[in-house]
Amino acid sequence: MATSAPLLELRGVSKRFGAVQALTNIDFEVPAGKVTALVGDNGAGKSTLVKTIAGINNPDEGEIKWEGKPVRMSGPTSATDLGIATVYQDLALCDNLDVVGNLFLGRESIASTRLLSETAMEKEASGVLKRLSVRIPSVRTQIASLSGGQRQSVAIARSMLGSPKMVMLDEPTAALGVEQTAQVLELIRTLRGHGLAVVVISHNMGDVLSVADRIVVLRLGRSVAVLDAAKTNSDELIAAITGSREREDAEARARAEATAAASKETAS
Repeated sequence: MATSAPLLELRGVSKRFGAVQALTNIDFEVPAGKVTALVGDNGAGKSTLVKTIAGINNPDEGEIKWEGKPVRMSGPTSATDLGIATVYQDLALCDNLDVVGNLFLGRESIASTRLLSETAMEKEASGVLKRLSVRIPSVRTQIASLSGGQRQSVAIARSMLGSPKMVMLDEPTAALGVEQTAQVLELIRTLRGHGLAVVVISHNMGDVLSVADRIVVLRLGRSVAVLDAAKTNSDELIAAITGSREREDAEARARAEATAAASKETAS
């Protein structure tokens, strides 16, 4: 269920890499039970912001709050321990392993006999895929034989094994066909339906508008707009991303000021 207070809250977060100011005074909120889309042109700061939330980058300035309490990310493990899962664009799946092997890679259940509990892992894998309505031939199917949409679904399912409260998805529909994209978008809606906070980073405005509740626009390392997805459209999004609306407004103000000055000079 969604709550009135944000699950994650960033206030005044800035990050510099040498001479490059990647993020400047970013305010960013992620409510539970909602899909928050993060959009912007290349170099807008999306990846830096995601890596900051994921504990990879330490902010130079600002504050991060989780469930209303200030936290400090000392590394990716800190974010995971809080309940933040991240699925990056490369998915980090092993083609030579089956679905079970990929879901539990690095987090295998090891018994006192030092043997893997294959039965337990297979049962848990089947359970999480069923909860997320992920359709694959079998949990013993090799990743290499799955479609792009199925692979993305497996990567998302893997992030759910730790029972996170928030999932960040980096370009989850990139390079997918229409049917596979629809499958992944439906999975995102399923995550929201389970009460999770979902952050989606995407360049596809159609996908963003079809699945997001809120849209945060970054430009040149700054947060320039927070839009209600139900009350905006692709044109407004593109204008916010490129800054064309601001330029148009500035030009309109300049023309109005010039007209007013000319009228005043004529009157005098």
